[in-house]
Order: sequence, then C-alpha cells, then structure tokens
Amino acid sequence: MKKPTRRTNNGKEEQSQPSYQIFKQGGHGSPKCKVLLLCLALLNVVLLISAIVVGMKCANFKQDSLDVSQLASPHLISELEHLRRNCSDVQLAEEEALGAIQKTEEKHGQLKVQLQQLESNKRDLQTQLESLRTENVALQANISSMEGSCGKCPADWFFHNSSCYFFSIVKSASFQKNWHDSRADCISRGSDLTVIDSPEEQKYLSAKGKSLLNGRPSTWENGFWVGLTDLEKEKKWVWINNVTEVESRYWSPGEPNNHGPDGEDCAVIVYKSTSPWKTRYDAKCQDHKLYWLCETHVQ
Repeated sequence: MKKPTRRTNNGKEEQSQPSYQIFKQGGHGSPKCKVLLLCLALLNVVLLISAIVVGMKCANFKQDSLDVSQLASPHLISELEHLRRNCSDVQLAEEEALGAIQKTEEKHGQLKVQLQQLESNKRDLQTQLESLRTENVALQANISSMEGSCGKCPADWFFHNSSCYFFSIVKSASFQKNWHDSRADCISRGSDLTVIDSPEEQKYLSAKGKSLLNGRPSTWENGFWVGLTDLEKEKKWVWINNVTEVESRYWSPGEPNNHGPDGEDCAVIVYKSTSPWKTRYDAKCQDHKLYWLCETHVQ
C-alpha cells in the first residue's frame, strides 16, 4: 500500500502520517485530551442540571395551572348557575308578559263587543224615543179631537177646526185604492177627498198622518190621496172645490214632474220628513193605489 505523501516548499514529496497515529502518539495522558474530557464531563453536568431545572419548572407550571383551574372552576360554575337562573327568570317574565298581553287583547275584544252593543241599544232607544214622541203627538191630537168633536164626527174620524177627517189606514192598513176609487169611497161616507186650504191645516194633517203610519216607513207608497188634480189642464192644479192651487212650497223638490208617457195628474201627500212642508207628489190617478184622506165639514 502506498503511503500518503505531501509536497514541501522546495518541491520535494514527503510521506505524511495518519491523524489517528498522531492521536495515538499523544495518548490518553496528553494534556489536550484531559482538558477535552473534562469539558465534556462539565457539559454533561450542565445539561443534567438544566434538564432537572426545566422539569421542575414544568411541574410547577402544571401545578400552578391546576391550582388556578381548581380555584377558577367554582367561580365559573357559580356564574354559570347565576346566568341560568337569570335566563329562567327572563323566560318566566316573558311568558307572564305574553299572558298579560293575551288577557288584555281578550278584554279589549270584550269591551269592543260591549261598545257595539251599547251603540245598538242607543240607536234602538232613539228610535223608541222618536216613536214615543210621535205617539204623544197623536194622543194629543186624539184628545183634541175627542174634546172638540164630542159626537160631531163619526167613529174613526178626527175633528179639527170645524172639520172631520178620515184616514183610510185606520180602517185597513193593507187596503189601498186609486184616486178615482178613493174619491168614490169618501163620497159614500158623506164627504169628499180633503182640500187643504191653510198652513195650519197642512201642519195638523202632517202630524196626524205621521202618527197613524205607526212606524211604517214614510215612503211614497204610504202616501194619501187628496182632492187636487191637473186633469182639466196640464200644470194647472185645481182642488175639487174648484179652487186653483197657487202655493208651491208644499210640493216636494222636483215635483210635480208628470213622470211617464201618460203623465201624472193626481196629488198625493207623503210624510217623509219632520217638516210639515214639502209633502206633495204627483202620481198616476188610475194606476197607483194608495191610502186616501176624506174630509167633511161640521155645522
């Protein structure tokens, strides 16, 4: 085996010795080796001490963490229980509030129904009051008639200011006639259809007619024939006693209108309003069937 060589500064080659031989030459007793071994031993001691210190630190940290956890856990549990109780209280309060709202809504609904009932009762009472007022007027008129007539008028007739009046509705509330048949009925009773010749008579007959309707609707179909026509000449209204009617305030607005192809030539009074005026309409003498009003004078 060829030994390793090295080149010197003068260019000559020399054989070099292996490193292990150099270490061997020094031996274990060389100062360098002893120092090296001492350093290694000290390093091991330092590492051992460091490991022990680190282990103790970790153990202390774990113990401290465990102590903190043990100390914090009861507090956290207490807070959690407190929050749970508060949550339960809030839920209970919410349920109570919802129950109170529901009861309030139910009470509101009941009060609303009661209010509607009271309003309905109020309307009924107002209607009854108006009916009683009308009946009172009728009773007073009857008293006046009885006191004044005292045998002067036939039964079912009403006395007023030296005249006796017959409203056909008194005899039959379901029987009506046309104008010509109504006049024939009055004549058969020794009278004729009424002639209204003063505001005072107009007011009396309005009050009496309303009272005799006795709650029936004050409509055109519940009117009364009177002795006024324009049969002889259109738009010239003449009473059956040959007196021409010139007073226009008694006609209802828009009347007389002579409605229809055959026209309307006979007068009827309808008590639609509380006012005694504006009560007259024109109607078809032959076709329309209504109540009628007779009048006879008392000596």
